[in-house]
Amino acid sequence: MSLFNTDLGDGRQWAQIGDYYAITKKPRDLDLSSFETIPFAPMDAMPQGGGYAPEFVPKSPKAISSGTYFAKGDMLVAKITPSFENGKQALVFDLPMPFGYATTEIIPLHPHDTAFDRRFLFFYLLHPDIRNYVADRMEGSTGRQRIPNDVLLNLPFPVFSPRDQKQICDLLELIQKARLTEIKLSLVATDLKRATMQKLFTRGLRNELRKRTEIGPVPKSWEVAPLRTLCEETDTVNLKSEGERMIEYVDVSSVSRESLKIESTSRFMLKNAPGRARKRILAGDVIFATVRPTLLRVAHITEQLDNQVCSTAFCVLRRDQNKAFDKFIYYLVQRDQFIRQLAEIETGANYPAVTDRLVKARIVPVPDIDEQREIVAILDAIDRKIDLHEKKRAILDDLFKTLLHQLMTGKIHTTDLNI
Repeated sequence: MSLFNTDLGDGRQWAQIGDYYAITKKPRDLDLSSFETIPFAPMDAMPQGGGYAPEFVPKSPKAISSGTYFAKGDMLVAKITPSFENGKQALVFDLPMPFGYATTEIIPLHPHDTAFDRRFLFFYLLHPDIRNYVADRMEGSTGRQRIPNDVLLNLPFPVFSPRDQKQICDLLELIQKARLTEIKLSLVATDLKRATMQKLFTRGLRNELRKRTEIGPVPKSWEVAPLRTLCEETDTVNLKSEGERMIEYVDVSSVSRESLKIESTSRFMLKNAPGRARKRILAGDVIFATVRPTLLRVAHITEQLDNQVCSTAFCVLRRDQNKAFDKFIYYLVQRDQFIRQLAEIETGANYPAVTDRLVKARIVPVPDIDEQREIVAILDAIDRKIDLHEKKRAILDDLFKTLLHQLMTGKIHTTDLNI
């Protein structure tokens, strides 16, 4: 049921945001020239989806030719698409002076009543129904649509006592803090993985002396060779001649840049599939996106599906089982050096992509199979840690969305919960 169609219960009523909040205006007598610097919040500095504080940039008064005035304690709401839909908003609790300036694409709000918990509106505006409702009422040209002030001020708003507001906000804040902790831990583990990969692929695990090579120092017993020497040949499927059957299709957008996993696939009858040529993929294959903005989209195919194919925007890397341990190539192509080498290649074409031939021509470090196995085991352990934090974050995201709706509509009370 939509948020606005819900009976709040306990005799509560719907009001409007404008009944409790007003848009902050710059005082007429404010002289900016009397200040050495003023905190400024550009749109890029606005937190997204739950963070409170923006990252302020100190600016001289002369450098602020335009901007939106706000006061300490204000709620800042992005009014332009897609920033609003993405949850870009902030609460200015911490400010080195009584006021600041933000991008002109911000609406600053302050409550009429100081007893009002400022976090309540902050969390309320994160509700998906609110985002959709307001987005449908934006005005302006496509891609530059903005929220009119009256749409925000006339937005239906549930009436809760200050005590109830505080209890609701304390609970939602607790979940958001746990969520942000999981995000930070995931980032720490990702940095650990990057540093570990750099060490493993340049120093190895045997404390060997190193030798100089065209890709830098590597352990003395290692080889350096083109990536293709670790791979078997793969084939392309011509969908036009494959008959009447279903295929499981992996597009570049199906692979997450963050988790490096296939998050979705599409099923098509061959005759209805987009395009003709596709690449067949098997369990154990590594697919590596060759379009420049998506070079970090890489995935390891973990299960064998019937008639599974991927976009020709992927290079399919199928390991030679006599030369490469399972998943070794998957980690090999994630290295910063590998990505950087491909990013620097001049293709001379309008289409910003590198060819499969160029990907497989990159020189890579090659330890023996046993050491490959140990390297994969170490990186797998770090990946499991990253995955654990991502799963916890996803659970907390779902919990936050569920409780946000239930608490804002009065379906449950904070006293009903034991968290």
